[in-house]
Amino acid sequence: MSRKHPIISITGSSGAGTTSVKRTFEQIFHREQVNAVYIEGDAFHRYNRADMRAKMADEAERGNKHFSHFSPETNLFEELETAFRDYSERGNAITRHYVHDADEAALHHSAPGTFTPWAPLAENSDLLFYEGLHGAVVTDKVNVARYADLKIGVVPVINLEWIQKLHRDRSARGYSTEAVTDTILRRMPDYINYICPQFAETDINFQRVPTVDTSNPFIARWIPTPDESMLVIRFKNPRGIDFPYLLSMIPNSFMSRANSIVTPGSKLDLAMQLILTPLIMQLIERKRGAK
Repeated sequence: MSRKHPIISITGSSGAGTTSVKRTFEQIFHREQVNAVYIEGDAFHRYNRADMRAKMADEAERGNKHFSHFSPETNLFEELETAFRDYSERGNAITRHYVHDADEAALHHSAPGTFTPWAPLAENSDLLFYEGLHGAVVTDKVNVARYADLKIGVVPVINLEWIQKLHRDRSARGYSTEAVTDTILRRMPDYINYICPQFAETDINFQRVPTVDTSNPFIARWIPTPDESMLVIRFKNPRGIDFPYLLSMIPNSFMSRANSIVTPGSKLDLAMQLILTPLIMQLIERKRGAK
């Protein structure tokens, strides 16, 4: 953690909705004139797309049915920790981009499924924003979580997370239901060991809970809409959170525990704007006061 060079970290599994949450942060940064620099979790994968497929096939041939994108073996955890530490100490770090598709390939002049060269972030930023799988990861070798000043978990209940992943991977990536199911099964041990524990490190968790039947996510024809969901917002440390104000500003919300507020799922953006804007501005004011 750093007063001079704050870091905000958004962590969540593939299909959890972290990209949508990132857009809300971008709106806040734009409105409040916060100059943020960005690190993508995918940039710290160890293998490009072709090499990962080859490595997975090799591991499967050896009998390893659980080789996944979630593990230390397939990610550069040490380099990610170094990037967080460097930014917290001096306000800059080295990163790169993972090129997902043809549009990004045209932007970065690199083929889809590859990485751009490592390069420093832009100078004179107000804060670093990370969005990806491992923004609060802690292992016996690294502790990324300790460098982030504000850690946010995006955690749909597991069946909803699977439904979102199934629909996204089938529509956007052309995968079959069977292929996505195999991916979910392969990742499960690493999900339990490296994704779930991060949500005990986060300062705030946003968890969407459907109010419709999702008992068999593998045959669900539609993703439950926000209006068909409730949002559980858990604060690790509720001290300083003005719950009466939030309850008055977010219609049909209520407290479920002393550190948790429940809102309609359609109020996610409103809740995030109300909760996160003052926290972000506190980081900026603390940064300015440390100069």
